[in-house]
Amino acid sequence: MATGRTHRPATRSRGIPEATVARLPLYLRALTALSERSVPTVSSEELAAAAGVNSAKLRKDFSYLGSYGTRGVGYDVEYLVYQISRELGLTQDWPVVIVGIGNLGAALAGYGGFASRGFRVAALIDADPAMTGKPVAGIPVQHSDDLEKIIEEDGVSIGVIATPAGVAQQVCDRLVNAGVTSILNFAPTVLAVPDGVDVRKVDLSIELQILAFHEQRKAGEEAGGTEAAVPPAVRGATPGANRKGPDGDIPAVMPA
Repeated sequence: MATGRTHRPATRSRGIPEATVARLPLYLRALTALSERSVPTVSSEELAAAAGVNSAKLRKDFSYLGSYGTRGVGYDVEYLVYQISRELGLTQDWPVVIVGIGNLGAALAGYGGFASRGFRVAALIDADPAMTGKPVAGIPVQHSDDLEKIIEEDGVSIGVIATPAGVAQQVCDRLVNAGVTSILNFAPTVLAVPDGVDVRKVDLSIELQILAFHEQRKAGEEAGGTEAAVPPAVRGATPGANRKGPDGDIPAVMPA
């Protein structure tokens, strides 16, 4: 079976925009749900609604794949599943290592969606000697001392970092030096990587903070305007006026 080290998806060489690439998994998820219900064809409007995009954008995205559908019939679901899977590189085996087997890493190890989408968890790695040999989701944890050896033996090109922020960059450097060229980062920090290495960051706390912003805005609107969410001391201040702080005057509105 092909491994991620020797095969690459063709999206970049074919000139597919990154924004389109980011939407392909959304289309694939919607199409897979249709396929599981044995739906043979789908219109651009129906598929766009299921994927959460507008139909014009969907048709433009599919034009990059060479799929234009059939007027009055729509798109063949099974063919689109295959076509998008091929473009995303999901018709081959991608061995993945997960580094950091705490609560999050263990949950990722047990995620059933990896195998069904072309990803194989090749190894679980942790720096804690007490974790070595312990099975997590049926896979024995290996010590981080063996990281480079594991990557070489399994031909790994995708690494998942689920460590604390303080060691994430060190882990990232070791992954890259061992040949990993794509990293999914769950650690709450920004990683520095050389050219040719792709990093996707997943930060749950940031997503929650964005939701909190929207909740606060909605609460302010329900209370009769955004002014309700502003502290009275700030609301009553004259624009540009200064307030006293421990180090002197503080502008009412700090410069960006």
